Amino acid sequence: MTGSRGAQGYLTDESFRFLRELAKNNRREWFLENKIRYESLVRDPSLKFIEDAGPRLMKISPHLVADPRPLGGSLARIYRDVRFARDKSPYKTNVGIHFFHEKNEESDESLPGFYLHVAPGACFVASGIWHPDPKRLVQIRKAIVAKTAAWSRVRRSGIELEGDSLKRPPPGFDPDHQYIADLKRKDFIASVSYRDTQITSPTFLETFVEGCRSLDPLNRFLAEATGIPW
Repeated sequence: MTGSRGAQGYLTDESFRFLRELAKNNRREWFLENKIRYESLVRDPSLKFIEDAGPRLMKISPHLVADPRPLGGSLARIYRDVRFARDKSPYKTNVGIHFFHEKNEESDESLPGFYLHVAPGACFVASGIWHPDPKRLVQIRKAIVAKTAAWSRVRRSGIELEGDSLKRPPPGFDPDHQYIADLKRKDFIASVSYRDTQITSPTFLETFVEGCRSLDPLNRFLAEATGIPW
């Protein structure tokens, strides 16, 4: 199945209502009683969105994966890992969809991609690399220094970087470099926020793809910096 769902859209007001109710009733008993609602209102339309988004994202990068399987694919499990968490709530109260780089299928390396987060009042698509491993972090910093003009184009594209930073310049890098604030970064991520009504709009697929395109300069730079195809 391909193509847009047209006027029907994907996630709906009822999908958001379910997520709000789950946040208030985050218990196994309640979820089991409402599991069919989860599957019909949240899981299935999310899987359809992944399937439809795949061909569009391939035009941004043929190395992105949109896997619509209900388990082990792009859709994050609704079950929380509570083994080491203070919060023992068993279920996530958001939809998480990861359009990951194909090399992530071989390993858990820090690679650029797109992540769609849907929660009532907190919806966004993010790009880049969150918490890159030490090797890739050094590669990114060295690329900013070696290809400052290319990094300048990323920054001029309107992308606003987010995430954690060091308090001091990293060892081995010029503290007076014009992009020292970026060289101090520990995360290289950016996002575009959406209103709930945008998520439920029949045109959200196009809105999402346009958001990904606007964030693509960051992914493209990171991929080149870390030596992976994009």
